[in-house]
Amino acid sequence: MTDFQRRIAVALADENLQTALDRSHVRSNAAREAAIGALPDADATRDRARQIRVETLRRLDHYLERLEKSVTTNGGHVHWARDAAEACAIVAEIARARGVKRIAKSKSMVSEEIHLNPALKAEGLQVVETDLGEYIIQLAGHTPSHMTAPAIHLRREDIGAIFEEHLGMEATADPKRMTEVARAKLRQVFLKADMGISGVNFAVAETGTLALVTNEGNGRLVTTVPPIHVALMGIERVVPTLSDLEVLLRVLARSGTGQKLTCYTSLLTGPRRAGDPDGPAELHLVMVDNGRSHVLGGDLAESLLCIRCGACLNICPVYRQIGGHAYGSVISGPIGAVLTPAMGGMAEWGELAGASSLCGACQAVCPVRVDIPSMLLTVRGAHTAATGGPVWLSFGMKWWAGVMNSLHRYRFAQRLARWGTRWLARSGKVKSLPPPLSAWTASRDFPVFAKTTFRERWRLRVTSGGWRVMGGGPDPRHPSPGTASTPDSRPVKDEPREW
Repeated sequence: MTDFQRRIAVALADENLQTALDRSHVRSNAAREAAIGALPDADATRDRARQIRVETLRRLDHYLERLEKSVTTNGGHVHWARDAAEACAIVAEIARARGVKRIAKSKSMVSEEIHLNPALKAEGLQVVETDLGEYIIQLAGHTPSHMTAPAIHLRREDIGAIFEEHLGMEATADPKRMTEVARAKLRQVFLKADMGISGVNFAVAETGTLALVTNEGNGRLVTTVPPIHVALMGIERVVPTLSDLEVLLRVLARSGTGQKLTCYTSLLTGPRRAGDPDGPAELHLVMVDNGRSHVLGGDLAESLLCIRCGACLNICPVYRQIGGHAYGSVISGPIGAVLTPAMGGMAEWGELAGASSLCGACQAVCPVRVDIPSMLLTVRGAHTAATGGPVWLSFGMKWWAGVMNSLHRYRFAQRLARWGTRWLARSGKVKSLPPPLSAWTASRDFPVFAKTTFRERWRLRVTSGGWRVMGGGPDPRHPSPGTASTPDSRPVKDEPREW
């Protein structure tokens, strides 16, 4: 059993996790369906959003250079990071040069990806997550379980226990009371922070504007109250113009949280200017590659179209059973099963693509129509090529190829399977099969092979003159004596037949 399989087994056995996932997914999918349904010309808007993302990736170098120029013109500083280590070093150096001690963070998946918090703590810096979900899992010592709802794996009862242990709050499962306690604790974090760190949902190349999409006021406090604002952005999150940004914002919130817009959609253009009443004195934009440029030139480039709404996680029947931590990566769910191997390596992460039924629901709900199912198949193939696959699978495929290349072996295998499944059957179903097929029957029955094959039934029908048009009429291929066979006597193409 691999580590991934062990994590899956743990998740499936966790009744609290199953309860938390069930509560969340029913609500989130219903909200998304209603919000998208209320969007005029929803399909056309999604098509336009995809076109914008495709155009951006096709000319990514051009738009990134334009973004750098715009941010610099506005008074900001742009830093380029080739990998996670370089990105962490850049942020640490900014903090060190300015005597920073306390850092307030808004939600950022890129910071999770590069493991920024441990790197800053190693530098002796105090880092506090201020998004409520991120704050909860920071207290608990967990990692995010979802892109937009990092604490989705926890029930309100679990959160109450965490607050009781770490904040000294009386035991409660009341969300309002827990929010009040968290707000009081975090207020001082905003006021005392020397630096604020945020993510970037989109950056506009045309104007140098950074768009942050949140449902809590912490994002605005982190980016405006501390004297230094550091924004972390994956290089694929650039958009050409403000008009393009508007289209993407229309589908992002609807797909992610079922809202027309999130409560706080902030557009930040440069640091504080002369005469501005608030805002940071310095703005630093750190653009992180960390494998993205490599993905851009490969078979999985379409995965970079993702706008991180989380809709594919919410709809995925596999994610709904195992949650995000089973994947072992920052980006989980269907898109994570593509992006993580693409950026982190097929040998180590390609196994994630097996956690899919290939039902296609992820592509159906994706606001930019990313073809996740096709890429999952690509990852599976690449993982097998990189690792050789399990021994039983390699042997099984060679055996299957040998059977399929010989008509005699194929017919013998059919007879063997027919006899074997009927011998193993109980009440018409096979309840248990030997390994590795036991993985199938562990959660579902296996059907019994038919008594006769299609070829055998066909041969019997042909030799006995058994082709009949429904209704008992004459066989048009064998007209009655004295009746001429004409084109008009052939059966209608779609007329039902009895076999």
